[in-house]
Amino acid sequence: MGVKNAMLKPKFFVYLGCFILLLFLPRVLPIYHLILFESGITFAIMALGFNLLLRYTGLLSFGHGALFAVGAYAVGMTGEYFPDLYRIEILIPIALLASLVVSTIFGFICVRHTRVFFSILALAVSMVIYALLIKLYHITGGSDGIHIELPIMFGKSFEGVKRFEFLSGAYYYLLICVFAASTIVMLAIVNSPFGKALQCIRDNEVRAEMIGIRVRRYRLYAFILSGLFTGLGGAMWSFVNGHVTPEIAEWMFSGEIVYMTLLGGFMVFEGPIIGAILFTYLRLYAVTMTQYWMFLIGATLIILVLLLPEGITGGFVKLVSKIRRTPSTGVA
Repeated sequence: MGVKNAMLKPKFFVYLGCFILLLFLPRVLPIYHLILFESGITFAIMALGFNLLLRYTGLLSFGHGALFAVGAYAVGMTGEYFPDLYRIEILIPIALLASLVVSTIFGFICVRHTRVFFSILALAVSMVIYALLIKLYHITGGSDGIHIELPIMFGKSFEGVKRFEFLSGAYYYLLICVFAASTIVMLAIVNSPFGKALQCIRDNEVRAEMIGIRVRRYRLYAFILSGLFTGLGGAMWSFVNGHVTPEIAEWMFSGEIVYMTLLGGFMVFEGPIIGAILFTYLRLYAVTMTQYWMFLIGATLIILVLLLPEGITGGFVKLVSKIRRTPSTGVA
C-alpha cells in the first residue's frame, strides 16, 4: 500500500497542475481554438466511459454514438418541449436519466454476448436510435435536428449573449469542473473492487465465475456506467455545438469514438482523454487540407496500428520506461 500511495502522489500533483492550467486557458487561447478544445473535452468525457468497456471489461462497442446522441437530444428536446426546465442544473440530470434508461435496455440486450457478437449487437441497437431520430421528425426534427439555446445557469440567464461569449465564460469553467469530476469518479471506479472484478472478467471469464463474480451482471453494470459517461459527454457537447442532428447516432461517429481511444492509447487511463482532444484537431485540419479527409484519417489509423499499437500515451510510457532502464554510460 505504501508503494502504491507513493506512486499516486506524483500523479495527483500532475492532475492538479493540469486542472490549474485549464483554468487559465481562456486567457491565452484564441476563442476559436478554445471552443474547439471544449469540444475535445466533451469527447474526452465520452471516451472515459467508452474505455471502461474496452480496456477494463474487454468489450468493443460500435454503438456508443447512439448513447452520445441520447444525452445531446435529451437537452435539445427538453428545451423544445419543456422550456421551463431549461436550466443547466436540471438538464444534466435529465440527460443522465435518459442515458441510464437507454443504456440499461441496450446493455441488457448486448452483454449476453462477447467479442464480435457484442460489437455487432451494439452497432445494431445504435442504428435503431439513428432510425428513430430520422423517422420521428415531428418530435426530433428529423435530419434537420434541434437547435440548442443557451441555458439558464444557476439562476443567470444568457438571453442576448453570443454563444462564443457564453462558451468562453461561465460555461467553460463548468465544463472543466464536470470533466475533472468525471475523471475522478472514473479513477475511483477502475481502482475499486468493482473495477478489479471487471478486469478479472476481461482476463478470464471462467475463473471469474468460479470465484463468485456474476459475470453478466457486472458487464451490464459496466455498460450502464459507460453509457452514463457517454450521455454526459453528449449533453455537454450539445451546448458547445449549438445544434444536434442524427449523424452523431450513426455508426460512423461510433467508429470515430473507437479511433480517438486508439489514438490516445486505451491501455493508459489518460490515453482516451488525450486521444479525444487530439482527434478534434486532427479531424479539423484534415478537413481543411483535402476533400478526401476521411482517407487521410483512415491512413493515419493504419499507420498508428502498425507503428504505435499502444497509442500516443502508450508509446510515450514505453519510451520513458526504456530510458529509465538504460544504464548510465558516463565516466566517473
